[in-house]
Amino acid sequence: MNKSFLLVGVIAILSCFNLASQNESVSFISEETVESVKAMLLNEHGMDHDFRIERGVNSVATHWRSSDGCENDFEEFCKVNFIADDNELDLLFDRIANNFEFLYGYLGRISVELNRQIHEDRGDVHKIDQIFASYSPSAHLQEDLFRNRIAFIIGLNFPEYSLEEKNRLGGEWCYREWGYARLGDYFGARITADILQQNAEVSSRANLYISEYNIYAGYLLNDEDERLFPSHMRLLSHWNIRDEIKSNYDDQRGLEKQEILYKVMLRIINQDIPKEFINSRDYLWNPFSNNLYDEEKVLVDGTPEYKRRYELLLENFHSMQRVDPYYAELDTYFERSFESQMEISYEEVSSLFKEYASSPLLRDVAEHISDRLGRSLRPFDLWYNGFAGRGGIPESELDKITKSRYPNAAALEEDLTRQLLDLGFESEQAKFISSKIEVNAARGSGHAMRASMRSKPSHLRTRIGEDGMDYKGYNIAIHEFGHNVEQTISNHYVDNYFLSGIPNTAFTEALAFMFQKRDLQLLGVEQSDDLVEHTDVLDMFWDNYEMMGVSLLDMEVWRWLYENPDATAVELKEAVLKLSKSIWNSYYADIFGEKDVPVLAIYSHMIQSPLYLMNYPYGRLIMFQLEDYIVDKDFACEVVRMFSQGYLTPHHWMKGAVGEQISNQPLFDAVEEALEAIAK
Repeated sequence: MNKSFLLVGVIAILSCFNLASQNESVSFISEETVESVKAMLLNEHGMDHDFRIERGVNSVATHWRSSDGCENDFEEFCKVNFIADDNELDLLFDRIANNFEFLYGYLGRISVELNRQIHEDRGDVHKIDQIFASYSPSAHLQEDLFRNRIAFIIGLNFPEYSLEEKNRLGGEWCYREWGYARLGDYFGARITADILQQNAEVSSRANLYISEYNIYAGYLLNDEDERLFPSHMRLLSHWNIRDEIKSNYDDQRGLEKQEILYKVMLRIINQDIPKEFINSRDYLWNPFSNNLYDEEKVLVDGTPEYKRRYELLLENFHSMQRVDPYYAELDTYFERSFESQMEISYEEVSSLFKEYASSPLLRDVAEHISDRLGRSLRPFDLWYNGFAGRGGIPESELDKITKSRYPNAAALEEDLTRQLLDLGFESEQAKFISSKIEVNAARGSGHAMRASMRSKPSHLRTRIGEDGMDYKGYNIAIHEFGHNVEQTISNHYVDNYFLSGIPNTAFTEALAFMFQKRDLQLLGVEQSDDLVEHTDVLDMFWDNYEMMGVSLLDMEVWRWLYENPDATAVELKEAVLKLSKSIWNSYYADIFGEKDVPVLAIYSHMIQSPLYLMNYPYGRLIMFQLEDYIVDKDFACEVVRMFSQGYLTPHHWMKGAVGEQISNQPLFDAVEEALEAIAK
């Protein structure tokens, strides 16, 4: 045989194979066929169904691949599977709801179990634990549901609505119609299993990196070679470092401790922290000079971390990029984060945050803080918490209380019912909610994990030391408890499975903050300050000021990534530092009297939870509006009423909860009132 002829034949075969592979990622159904199928269904079922037919046929055509059949198969599928009868559509919805709860529920439960060694404080992490944690048991589920045509049946019969349509039409929908719309959100893209699995591995690497990024504070040296912190103190970045800064405002040497921890933060951001010191007690380190010493205080060579933090951020970006082409409309993760996940536009979020960070009230509060401290503000005073009186009890005394009461996770779990009773929940309700929550000691920071089905518990995780839970861990635990209460109410008390949840994570943060605010009440510590209501307002206002900045940075970093998709980790690092300084100079430098500070880039969420940070300041704004609304009402009853609305859009949830939309103004008004009251 002629070798040239053979080569041409092989190339032709490979070209056909590549074409077939490419065809698997795009629809091949012609516009003529799509319009013909729509006309056929309209003729058979009538114009009353024109909207569902229009959306449904388009949805199926968008996701149909050559492996699903030819155009005739597509036409036959639509003809046979479109449901016009309301009773049959109801039956279909109920069957899908029942089966999806088990399907997604058990897959979610498998992930919980495979990640326990990573998420919980269960000893050393073995390589096999990392492999299990990075495995996604649900990676093939979406493709399986397309291949067996369940996804197509859903797409054909339950239309997908845009955010604008949900906000415009949803006011007339009953809860069941909302369930129909939420089911229509399920299959907006047909993403291949290999991409979903790759992304799960990227996420797992970032989570493990952050969960083990501990700084042993007792091994930090100041310029006098002193060790200012207890030898056992282990601070997870950024959460515990931040909280330790907060806890030292009443300490005799608190300012020195805060300065050294602030310098640690800057070293982490700049990535010149020695790798040898991270999560290790084998060395001593002076973060001012960046000198590393052995236990005998002999100078040793350290290796800067250099860029690992930004490599993981870049990996997260590329993992989201791999998904982008599968979305016809919202074809960037940035757009999906706002329009689909948060269901609030970027423009609205950015405008609200900038309005807040520009408020002239911030200068008034800053001057009040400076007067209290008796000094000019330092950048780490972003985390000033002197407004929170903690009942006049030093944190060391609160540590004794919490460690005695909660020596382990089981002790906290046993106390959850009592806590709910103290918050006004009825006895049976308190027992039911607490029975749906499992408490675990966390490896990393505290977090709450939603139950994926009603028969399984949600998880409350916080750090618990060998000698029990300190006040920081307790305060975080009460925050996470608020998440768990929301998760239980919005899972068990909603109208249907597809309404399980809340509009976005800012809403669960709102209830978590409401619980966290009541942490001393749940310890039985009385507040004796007559101005506590006003100082609480100032505390939240100042706290949220910081979160506005870190959230704006998170958003601008992702905008930069999409504008510079081929950037290296070093270029990304430089961009993060530049953007953080720019945001600081715009909204913070005037308040703190110092320019070009990159401290807004310290938050670990940027590395492990892409575009999550904006939920915190939004959550606080929502929290304030909810608290303001229920001030003369029953706390427990209102919490149940509001959060049993379920998975509506933010627009409709807020209207149902408090009758108004999310705004800065209610908090601004309260700050003005608080400043006037404190000045008297």
